[in-house]
Amino acid sequence: MKGIHSIFLACFLVTTFACFLASAFDPSPLQDFLFVNGKFCKDPKLAVADDFFFSGLNKPGNTNNQVGSNVTTVNVDQIPGLNTLGISLVRIDYEPYGENPPHTHPRGTEILVVVQGTLYVGFVTSNPENHLIKKLLYPGDVFVFPVGLIHFQYNVGNTPAVAFVGLSSQKAGVIVTPEIRLID
Repeated sequence: MKGIHSIFLACFLVTTFACFLASAFDPSPLQDFLFVNGKFCKDPKLAVADDFFFSGLNKPGNTNNQVGSNVTTVNVDQIPGLNTLGISLVRIDYEPYGENPPHTHPRGTEILVVVQGTLYVGFVTSNPENHLIKKLLYPGDVFVFPVGLIHFQYNVGNTPAVAFVGLSSQKAGVIVTPEIRLID
């Protein structure tokens, strides 16, 4: 009987300890005075409004390039106050028939909202399916590109297009898919 009580007590303690560990959570990513994510955090007493401010997303970017688009990035490099907050923003301008070529963000999911024009967008699911998920978007439409998946946007109209993108990272990174040319 004493052995059963010992086993019961041991199981109870292990279960209680396991539940305690399972209910644990990550500490808040907001830090002060530390070097975090490659950036020095600022003493909150020294913070000023400009640490949390960017101006210029109302201005179109220069789309006079090979792909006919321009990405204006607002991340921790432009707004130091974004450090450790896990968000960033971009404006994408497209000339008629311009594209944001296939690329991926290794550290962030992307949510895009079209504010002007018509965009054909899509992403490719990961192995083993490699399935193309695509949609034609109009002003006010929103589309999500999951983290790490190759995706694209293409302006199908003969007028300029504009989209704003939120990213779930202070610096999501970008890897552009190489252009593939077949040789005859």
